[in-house]
Amino acid sequence: MQRCLKWVKHLPALGVEPTVVTVDAAQAAYPVLDYSLEADVPPGVRVLRTSTVEPFGAYQKLTNRPIPHGGFANEGRVSVAQRVARFVRGNVFLPDPRRGWNRFVLKQVAALVAAGEQFDAVLTSSPPHSTQLIGLELKRRYGWRWLADLRDPWTDIYYTQTLMRTAVARWLDQRYERQVLEAADVVITTSADTGRLLQGKVPELPASKFAVLPNGYDESDFQQVEVPPTDALLLTYVGTITGQYHVGPFFAEVAACAARHPAVPLRLRFVGRVAKEIEQQLAAAGLTGRTELVEFVPHDEAVGYMQRCTALLLGIPDVAHNRGILPGKVFEYLAAGRPVICIGPEGSDAAQVLEGCQAGRSFEYEDRAAMRRYLDELVAAWQQNPTVPVPATGRSRYSRRGLTEQLVGLIRR
Repeated sequence: MQRCLKWVKHLPALGVEPTVVTVDAAQAAYPVLDYSLEADVPPGVRVLRTSTVEPFGAYQKLTNRPIPHGGFANEGRVSVAQRVARFVRGNVFLPDPRRGWNRFVLKQVAALVAAGEQFDAVLTSSPPHSTQLIGLELKRRYGWRWLADLRDPWTDIYYTQTLMRTAVARWLDQRYERQVLEAADVVITTSADTGRLLQGKVPELPASKFAVLPNGYDESDFQQVEVPPTDALLLTYVGTITGQYHVGPFFAEVAACAARHPAVPLRLRFVGRVAKEIEQQLAAAGLTGRTELVEFVPHDEAVGYMQRCTALLLGIPDVAHNRGILPGKVFEYLAAGRPVICIGPEGSDAAQVLEGCQAGRSFEYEDRAAMRRYLDELVAAWQQNPTVPVPATGRSRYSRRGLTEQLVGLIRR
């Protein structure tokens, strides 16, 4: 949720006083928590934390598995208990299992209004897309200007196909989606492709209702500059990576590159959650001995890892509608000033960002010939200058401050 956090950080300086309603971390279930990010909340910003009701504790007891990233998504081989959990999640908890939070938020907002509080607008950000139903109800009750921020597709999100939804459940979810798109004053997406996908569901609505606000980077997070290593050509991936990322062919080319250049100490580092399928692919390519796995670290440490490498790896899941997947880390990668190697679909929004900033190269999942050429070019560049600098062309357009200014324009429009 860095997107909303950074908006909250910059809104007061731009003349907007936000009130944040969020869930009490002690009441909710999440795979990871990073309390270091609380430092970004400006003094004086009111943050109200509510209770919630969620089924994830029952899921853990039923499956004896940790809470999956994405809410029952990104799991590898699944047991019978997990399949049952997926069916229940996809057909009982609509739009998603976080919906139990909604009544607590509505109660909190009603108390504020009863106490005489006045608000000019409400912004809801998802996933979880059940959050948008909060905005829908607040719009109905109070008529406030409503900005619905959809960071990912809704009914087309990549893991929907794993939920074993019935026709009735699909119809209900599509109905919720359409109600939100119709009622919101502004629909914000993180990428142009996702915006086109959602707009195509309500073609009768004016295009001016839809706006693209990409994620970005906060310059203050990158004030401490760290240098890349000179004793190894280090490729680093930061974040969660699962078997859906289709990076096996790239791993094979990395191994082949290492064999072609035995004098070059080629290494890989993964910081965050690495699925078993990825570890198996690394082993199959013979890269286990060249790979370091680092578990989840706080955001400030993750930024350091982004800077302390030769090049950064970015993956786009090989799923439906993936051209519009534009991870927030793309922009932090830009700020880190390291070359970016993206493995994803041809013509993706992420590829266009990298190309526009001259910050790296994107390769289609199976384009091994292009990967091979680029890796050889990277080795040659590293041998000449281990820092392998990249230009900072155009990346300032993705600063969090500038993007928040655009958000203020949408709030006041």
